[in-house]
Amino acid sequence: MQGAFVVSGQLIDGGAHPEDVSPSARVRRNRRRLVLSLSAATVIVLVIIAGVVVSRLVGAADGIRHSDADLPTAAPGVVQDEGEQNILIMGLDSRVDEDGKPYPQEIYDAIHAEDASVGGYNTNVLMYVHIPAGGGQAVAISIPRDDDVDYAGEPGGVTRGKIKEAYGRAFAATDDRLRAHGVSDEDAYQQARDAARTEEMRTVSQFLGGVPIDHFVEVTMAAFYRVAQAVQPISVCLNHATADTFSGADFAAGPQEIDASQAMAFVRQRRDTRYRDVSLTDLDRTRRQQAFLVSLAIKLRDAQTFTDFDRMQELLDTAKQYVAVDKGFDLLSLASTAQRLAGGDVTFQTLPVERFGTIDGESVNIVDQKAIAAQVSTLLHPAPADPSAPPTSPTDAPASGASSAAPAPTSSVYTDSEQPMRAGSVPCVN
Repeated sequence: MQGAFVVSGQLIDGGAHPEDVSPSARVRRNRRRLVLSLSAATVIVLVIIAGVVVSRLVGAADGIRHSDADLPTAAPGVVQDEGEQNILIMGLDSRVDEDGKPYPQEIYDAIHAEDASVGGYNTNVLMYVHIPAGGGQAVAISIPRDDDVDYAGEPGGVTRGKIKEAYGRAFAATDDRLRAHGVSDEDAYQQARDAARTEEMRTVSQFLGGVPIDHFVEVTMAAFYRVAQAVQPISVCLNHATADTFSGADFAAGPQEIDASQAMAFVRQRRDTRYRDVSLTDLDRTRRQQAFLVSLAIKLRDAQTFTDFDRMQELLDTAKQYVAVDKGFDLLSLASTAQRLAGGDVTFQTLPVERFGTIDGESVNIVDQKAIAAQVSTLLHPAPADPSAPPTSPTDAPASGASSAAPAPTSSVYTDSEQPMRAGSVPCVN
């Protein structure tokens, strides 16, 4: 059985979704417009854009996994504006596809991820993406994976633990129960995955203050790698030279271009095993994830990746095997919103950690849940700008509610996870 719960740590990102076939004449007429407008949305999700554009161009999106998981609505008293979109991106550390089957060996070799027997069903990437209604800057909120939180349910009889483990605990408990009652292996596996998604989303919603989740995108490590293959090389920048034997990272300082295998090492690295003056944590890995998304968006905006139909078909095939979304996720409805994100109209925030601690022998992040809920509320619905205030200087950092006309920051160097990261230029990170 591929569903054993294991606490482990890896990193990925991405997503995809189908759409109805369009007449060929309309495809030709709209092709360039769609490529330009939709590519900006990759700041938020990776494989999603491939799925949207491919489904418009070749109409071959049947087969992408649509989940029956329940989506949390806003808790009483929580504001949700009509027309806003709130998307949870869940990146799993599992070494299997959406059917529980192993990856091809060449993927394991490329991403330094051993084999299907290693890893579990932890959500090592959790990113809550808020796209406001009627304009304004989008915000992507990264949730550190080891935050110690109350679970929304009692997955496996446990009421509190690392936020990343809500998925794996619910999966293992449900899978075991269903199989014990004679449910077929295949049906038990898929029902357990849906139960795990529901528990993870409910836990995230509760932790962030009862926020709604309108859609979700779940991806595996293989999805991230396949997308990186399609667009390599990708520009990244590091503040220091660094290396790590666990992830396979070995990078010089400064701007550089990396291939798909190096991209996996870039976003998975959370320690340095060579340089004594380099100290990295999980928060640095979260920042790497954000930086990679920004760089990927720039690459897709400037390159001709999505005019290569053979490559696009490969991306759609990746989505079918390694991505799951909710049943109602219609990405074409987000096309007009994606236009607002062109040029970097989105900021990335990382939720704060009070301190690092140990609970029951496990390393965890100690957090102030009430303070986090208040911060998230402010990020999602900032106070209206004061019309009497002086205009923002080009050197000022952009506010979370800034419009698309706000100037990009003059510097793209980020030395800690607390700095809001603005999309639009390749960021330099630890």
